[in-house]
Amino acid sequence: MRCCIHTLLVVTAMLVSAVHGAFLPLQRSIPLSHREEVAVLRARDSARHARMLSGIVDFAVQGTSDPNSVGYGLYYTKVKMGTPPKEFNVQIDTGSDILWVNCNTCSNCPQSSELGIELNFFDTVGSSTAALVPCSDPICTIGVQGAAAECSTRVNQCSYSFKYGDGSGTSGYYVSDALYFNLIIGQPSLPSVNSSATIIFGCSISQSGDLTKTDKAVDGIFGFGPGALSVVSQLSSRGITPKIFSHCLKGDGDGGGILVLGEIKESSMVYSPLVPSQPHYNLNLQSIAVNGQLLPINSAVFGTSNDRGTIVDCGTTLAYLVQEAYDPLVNAITTVVSQSARQTNSKGNQCYLVSNSIGDIFPSVSLNFEGGASMILKPEQYLLHNGYHDGAEMWCIGFQNVQEGVSILGDLVLKDKIVVYDLAHQRIGWTNYDCSSSVNVSVTTSKDEYINGGQLSLSSSAKRLLSNLLLVSIVALSMYIMLV
Repeated sequence: MRCCIHTLLVVTAMLVSAVHGAFLPLQRSIPLSHREEVAVLRARDSARHARMLSGIVDFAVQGTSDPNSVGYGLYYTKVKMGTPPKEFNVQIDTGSDILWVNCNTCSNCPQSSELGIELNFFDTVGSSTAALVPCSDPICTIGVQGAAAECSTRVNQCSYSFKYGDGSGTSGYYVSDALYFNLIIGQPSLPSVNSSATIIFGCSISQSGDLTKTDKAVDGIFGFGPGALSVVSQLSSRGITPKIFSHCLKGDGDGGGILVLGEIKESSMVYSPLVPSQPHYNLNLQSIAVNGQLLPINSAVFGTSNDRGTIVDCGTTLAYLVQEAYDPLVNAITTVVSQSARQTNSKGNQCYLVSNSIGDIFPSVSLNFEGGASMILKPEQYLLHNGYHDGAEMWCIGFQNVQEGVSILGDLVLKDKIVVYDLAHQRIGWTNYDCSSSVNVSVTTSKDEYINGGQLSLSSSAKRLLSNLLLVSIVALSMYIMLV
């Protein structure tokens, strides 16, 4: 009897784990009433790109999903670490690899935040499961992008230091401890289940520059880059989660969205292969079309090299195009709207004064990538609202001109889309989506096993199977208790 019960419980546990997905709710940090000039956003992005393109891990401390109304914000999520678990607010960043949080021994970390969140600090002594990473650990020798790993033989602990071109940065040491996350198990009436895994992350003991400021202070950075030390890579290498993650960033209202350690499934998803052997998420952009008409752009300007290419980066506020592509795009849009909008210039930005809905006036823009995947942009995904002038609304081109360098797809074009980073198959997928709606999340290869991240519902066959096995297990366990 005991053997049978044990077997039933094991089988049930295996089925539960086979249909779960880790998910993290996202929040917008800055109220909609706040607004910043495009020049400020460009300056912020410029500082970020100067670090990112030089191979430095970038800890973006600012950002937004909707720069035309927020201007200065970021997406962050909550994670729990240590024993007992302690909650931390960390910014999500696909441009860096490492998860790091502030240590309680930090000498100059912010003590408060103007984002309306309470800051927490990690205590390696207070967590019963925390362990310092020793000098012998491979992390001290394999090298992490943008980080200088050091080892103090006196205390036998592996330390790191991140430095930035603008003088900001952080230093600390690596810690091994439990990371907790929520698991969806399917039944709407059942609560989500807590699970945990041991990971290596950074504990910051010193910061400089923007990281010391209170106006945008959070507890740390959650790096989702493709490197071996990212949480996605650590968990997937041990088979705990799939080697894939997804996000859906809401662009209007109060923002927010969902971040999934798994695959968001949607029938309209299209995919393009990642450029191999790159430290960031590079795609091969091949052409641009306006209202279906290809623009006269030499595809060679999009080729990936040390200082060229196209990067998907949710930490960048705006979107950036090399000049050879930027000029034809702006000219084509201007030609289409010439009879319906008045051209104007606002602080060097190409703008238009309109009286009607931009959806009725402005064309669709298509970014065409390798593999036949196109990213269709609606007007609000390439225009920025810039107030009113002469009784009309002013809308400005959100794409920024890059004289030379890398084209970057930031939150301006990534908002209101499901974006899937499929590291297992080395591709990125996307589709336009209402990110206030629920999403279907898959963490298996079976087409029938998926979960609804918003409503917590399983596909019908998986739901029936899981419900029946749970019921059998409960009855068997009750009988066993009565017998003993």
